Amino acid sequence: MSSFPLTIHSAEQIRALDRFAIDSLGIPGYTLMCRAAEAALGALKQQWPRARRITVLCGPGNNGGDGYVLARLAQDAGLDVRVVAVASTADLRGDAVRAFQDYRDGGGSALRWDAAHLGDADVIVDAILGTGLSRPVNEDLSAVISWLNSSSIPILSIDIPSGLHADSGAVLGNAIHADATITFIGLKLGFYLGQGPDHTGRLMFASLALPAEAFSQALPSAIRIDELHIQHALPPRVRTAHKGMNGDVLIIGGGVGMAGAARLAGEAALRSGAGRVTVATHPQNVASIVSGRPELMCRGVENSEALHSLMERADVLAIGPGLGQDEWAREMWSAAASADLPVVMDADALNLLAPNPRIWKGDKRVLTPHPGEASRLLNSSTDAVQSDRLAAARALSERYEGVSILKGACTIVAAQGRVPAICDRGNPGMASPGMGDVLTGIVAGLLAQLQDVWLAAQVGVWVHASAGDKAAAKRGERGLIASDLFEYLGSCVNPTARF
Repeated sequence: MSSFPLTIHSAEQIRALDRFAIDSLGIPGYTLMCRAAEAALGALKQQWPRARRITVLCGPGNNGGDGYVLARLAQDAGLDVRVVAVASTADLRGDAVRAFQDYRDGGGSALRWDAAHLGDADVIVDAILGTGLSRPVNEDLSAVISWLNSSSIPILSIDIPSGLHADSGAVLGNAIHADATITFIGLKLGFYLGQGPDHTGRLMFASLALPAEAFSQALPSAIRIDELHIQHALPPRVRTAHKGMNGDVLIIGGGVGMAGAARLAGEAALRSGAGRVTVATHPQNVASIVSGRPELMCRGVENSEALHSLMERADVLAIGPGLGQDEWAREMWSAAASADLPVVMDADALNLLAPNPRIWKGDKRVLTPHPGEASRLLNSSTDAVQSDRLAAARALSERYEGVSILKGACTIVAAQGRVPAICDRGNPGMASPGMGDVLTGIVAGLLAQLQDVWLAAQVGVWVHASAGDKAAAKRGERGLIASDLFEYLGSCVNPTARF
């Protein structure tokens, strides 16, 4: 197994890398197929070390060829191997023909599909369909996939779960729910978009020993936010550091009855390392916010004049948590829009922005919508946003001339002129009230320190997701609440420290 790359590619980009390896580097296609099969067998042994009975389902293309080579290698290793051909071996082409012949010459045979062949398997290897799939699977293959998904036998998918679109993550009629997927050469977009995260299972990677020069030939479609990004962005502080060096954040939010959202954002900004955090909120919320977190400065603001005096000393604004859309909220929003300050916008600040995309004065802005908010910002629908999250994130950054953070499974960060960034951390337990407020505070706190909206957005998303994963590891995903993350933010924003 290889270390995870930082780049994510489309299917066409992967095919270009494959062609470059064969045509320009002189690596035979069958050699790459054998390397893939060897890596897949290694992944199987790593994931299920006690497995002895392996059933390999082989399709008609090179993905099936990978399966035939894996079956031969597993058989040579002393495993009990059964191969089921879900397409006629007479239809095989290219390197897949040789893969089947070598398997057969080694004493192997291929059975025709019958669910009875799978009953005693310890692991099923899905080598049915690869990254070239572009139309819905046929009825016969859909029936096979349904049977596999309904069985209790763990599944290892080779390169990509069969039936999953490699670029969009869409399920093309039906798709394997893999327990693990071993992918080759490059990470595929479909693992992180659409329904991909629900189908991939544990993701493993093998570069097939392609040299670095091969990867310089294809620009990625996205990058993966990695802990190395965080370590470079957040080195240990100098001994002489003081709070004035780490920025002043002003949280604007907390309308009548919504103090909690502003308080969550404020505490998140503090715990992410901002030097000073002030919450500008409706006057009736001041007591509850201060009593809940005394380290926050809190000011009740009746009108825009009071807000302007607070903005004069701020370095970064964060607006939206609990803001509401009443007259008070609109006055706060309009006043903030006139300030030439970096800003992080969430919740009702985004809803107020949607009909006024050009009203905001500053040019350093981060938008943090969930899919519903994104649909309003784009005058679209939630389904349309979710069907192409990468395009939606790009469209948001272009229309609103800022950095967009499209929240959800595998949150996307996009900005004009940059390769989008995808976060592969986080968990379903984070789909709970207040999580967005915490993210807003984290990004604002980091922006105050880093003074770079693109970097702060990426780091903030990673920190938020990683703290959520740590909280879920201790408490479980179900019932996770936003304030559970506070205990773990310290370790996430101090990546080089030992706790």
